[in-house]
Amino acid sequence: MVQSQATDVDGYLAEVPEERREALVRLRELCRAELRGFTEVMAYGMPSYARDDVGEIGFASQKQYISFYLMRGDVREAFAERLAGHDMGKGCLRFRRPEKIDFELLRDLLRATAAGPGKIC
Repeated sequence: MVQSQATDVDGYLAEVPEERREALVRLRELCRAELRGFTEVMAYGMPSYARDDVGEIGFASQKQYISFYLMRGDVREAFAERLAGHDMGKGCLRFRRPEKIDFELLRDLLRATAAGPGKIC
């Protein structure tokens, strides 16, 4: 999916391919449940979650995969062992197929992010 022009997350989810929608809706629900006090916004054409106007989490349906953006280096470092072996860029975790998403790992990353502010990369 090219960068979305949707103005809200509902609009974004309506645009994603059907075969990915269920996983992305589940990811959104997980973000909303774990990131209390964060604001859900659209930033850079994707759903993002901000604390004090600073985005810390995001997700997107890309052409080849679903991306989970974790902008906190401290959280990535704390989870280095569990993230080993996953397809990762500097700030994103990529899943080629929706059924391969490790929602337990993502929940734990969200909880660690929500636990307190930290430096954004």
